[in-house]
Amino acid sequence: MIELFTWVQVAVAVVAGLFCLVLGLLGRQPNDYSLGATLLVEVLLVVQLVVALIAPFAGNPPSGSLPEFYIYLISALLLPPLAGFWALLERNRWATVVLGVICLAVAVMVYRMYQIWVFQVA
Repeated sequence: MIELFTWVQVAVAVVAGLFCLVLGLLGRQPNDYSLGATLLVEVLLVVQLVVALIAPFAGNPPSGSLPEFYIYLISALLLPPLAGFWALLERNRWATVVLGVICLAVAVMVYRMYQIWVFQVA
């Protein structure tokens, strides 16, 4: 993992999560902005997947458990599309809140992936 990219990814996920939470608590249904913020979080996760696949060959191997890292990454990759699909089906304020919670969960998962990659010794 690349440290700067990790922090950018966490920051974007937190901002997107708080944005969706505020919109949902204000009574807004899922819209282009809330779904777009969630989509941005997903795009960054896909980039993270590419980085994680290339990094060991570029001299940046993980120090922790590689299966644990990929379980976090694949789980994080699945959450935003599932939440977005559900938000399109269940168009109410709580769907927007769920998008926010998912983005915040992804921020925590990315930080944990960073810990596994950098700080743990296998």
